[in-house]
Parts: sequence; C-alpha cells; structure tokens
Amino acid sequence: MAGLIQNTIRKFLDSEASGGILLMGSAVLALIVANSPWSEAYFDMLHVYLGPLSIAHWINDALMAVFFLMVGLEIKREMVDGHLSSWPRRILPGAAAAAGMAVPALIYLFFTAGTGAEHGWAIPSATDIAFALGVISLLGPRVPTSLKVFLAALAIIDDLGAVIVIGLFYTSDVSSAYLALSAAVVAALVGLNRFGVRQLWPYLALGAVLWFFVLQSGIHATIAGVLLALTVPLKRTPGTPEARPSESPLHRLEHALIAPVAYFIVPIFGFANAGVSFAGVGTDALLAPVTLGVAAGLSLGKLVGIFGAVFILVRLDWADLPSGASWWQMLGTTLLCGIGFTMSLFISLLAFSEPLLQDEAKIGILIGSLISGLAGYAVLRFAKREAPRRVSSAR
Repeated sequence: MAGLIQNTIRKFLDSEASGGILLMGSAVLALIVANSPWSEAYFDMLHVYLGPLSIAHWINDALMAVFFLMVGLEIKREMVDGHLSSWPRRILPGAAAAAGMAVPALIYLFFTAGTGAEHGWAIPSATDIAFALGVISLLGPRVPTSLKVFLAALAIIDDLGAVIVIGLFYTSDVSSAYLALSAAVVAALVGLNRFGVRQLWPYLALGAVLWFFVLQSGIHATIAGVLLALTVPLKRTPGTPEARPSESPLHRLEHALIAPVAYFIVPIFGFANAGVSFAGVGTDALLAPVTLGVAAGLSLGKLVGIFGAVFILVRLDWADLPSGASWWQMLGTTLLCGIGFTMSLFISLLAFSEPLLQDEAKIGILIGSLISGLAGYAVLRFAKREAPRRVSSAR
C-alpha cells in the first residue's frame, strides 16, 4: 500500500531539480546559438507564424499558459491542503517571499529612476524554483530537506505574487467584451466544481475556451492557466496531503503535468528567450541602468529581503529556522533565491517592447542569476551541517 502513495512534495522537488538542470542546459545552448553563425536563423525562426501566432507567441502565450496552470495547481494544493494550509506555516516563507519581492523592486527603481525604464521593476522580483532546486540537487544531502521545502514554499508564494503583479501592472488595452466572456467561462468552471463534476475533460475544454477569450481580452493569456487551476476540484486529505492522484482531480492533473512542464515546456521557453547576441555589446550595455538594476535586484535584493525577513522573524521568536538548518545554510538558500530566470525573463517580455531594453534585462538576469547561483552553491557546499541553536530575543 505504501508503494501506491504518491509523495507530492518529493516528486515536485525531484522533477523541479532535474528540470532545472535541463533548463540550465537549454539556456546555455540558446546563448551559444545566438552568438554563432546560426544566430540569424535562430531569431528568424522565433518570428515564423504558425496559424494566427508566431512561434515565439505560441511558446510565451500558449505553452506558458500550461506552465501557469501547473503553478496555479501547486498554489491551490499547498494553500488548501499542503505545507501552506495554516497561517503558522505561511509566516516564514510568506514574509520572506514578500520582502524578497519588495527589496529587489526598490533596488531596480534606484538604478532606473528617471530613465523611463521604471516599468520593469518586477523583473528581479521573481525566484526561479526550477533553477534553484537544480543547483541544490547538485549538493545532495548537504542541504536538509526542510530547507528544500522552505525554498519550494517560498517560490510558490513568490509565484502567486508574480501572477498578481502581471494581472495588475502588465495588462493594457483591455477588451470589456472578451473580459465579460472570460468571466462567464470562469463562472461555468466554478459551477462544474460546485456541482461535483470530477472528470477533468470538461475543465480542460472550458479552459481552452477561457485561454482564447483571455488572449483576446488584452490580459496576458497565461493568467487563464491560473484561473483554470483555481477551479479544479481538490479533495482535502487532512494529515495525508500526499494522496494518491486518483483520489482528486487536482492531484491527477498536477501529476500529469509535472513531467511535460519540467522537461519540455520550461526548457523550450528558456531556449526561445535566453538567447542574447553579444555582438557589439560593450560596457554601455553592461553598465546600463536596466542591466544593473536587474542584476543587483536579483543578487543583492533577494539576499537582503529574504535573509533579513527570516532573521527578524526568528530574532523576534515569531518563527523558527527550518528543522536541522544552520544560519549559513539559510544564507546559501537565500542566495539561490536570486536565480530569477524563467519568471524574470517572462516579465521582461511584458515590461518592455523595445529590443534594446529586453536585451539589457536579459543580460541583467543572466548576470544576477549567475552570481546568485555560484554564491549560493559555494556557501551551501562549505556550510557546516550541524543544527544550530535557536536564536532568541532577550527577555
């Protein structure tokens, strides 16, 4: 019987970690191709139209809607029936995620004030869970499982924040007619849930219609994935959140999406969007406000925001460090949160329409993520593994 139980968190961590390694490879390949004799073919391919959309739009609007569907399923499961299902469990990763979004945004605005590029403030606010867990997987047992769960929980809340930011700040020219049609489809999905429909195909069929209406409405089409996820039924399993997939439509759908998202969609997105041609790139691009703002926001802002929030909460006795983790290990994990690859790239495409600003943002993402990844790996590699004594405030 034990062999039939699906440990959702373990499978999530394992798939994200190995998917993160694959994402690293696809990003490196994109950079190589973009700076090779095949660069022109690479960029031209992305603008080839297949039906109504270009290949780049099919990837960024359609495939990424499936990615956001997966994100939405993870958010709902964790909030309703998982490691974030109670307020005490949400305090540490929630406060860390909030600070880890706010401080990078402020650092970015410091560098870009008065340049006209302030709209990209959210680019360094996101954490790439696949990349971060991919780096952690290289360290094996040196990182306690509790820290991996903390990182996953933080990234899930971070993703929720990113979804809200995209919906509120990166949407323009909204069509009220298509927005009303989208709302009607969402109401129908909620109705399916209320009437106890547990087959997945009606939700997926209406989800495809919802994606089309959201695409036409002016709101980014990927939001349709999150809206669909929130309506998929979830059977609560108190005390045993790692239920068998057959017991819940949400578990079944999430289980089915883990592999294609980790091993196909995210690497394809990385390959299509990480390619930056460095031909003619000089110190001007490396020292551009957007480049510096994004790089500093990721490598410094995430560190100050997340580690600062954790330190304050533990110091005030409002939370404890993850079980078996030392302060040095927490520092290393916090540094890894500065890897903002997938979501940061995605937001940069929404924030800027000018190719130059997009390239500067990409360069900043690569620099900031590289610094954070190498520093985080080094700290975790040499950090002592003994459990620390709890830091308590003076009485």
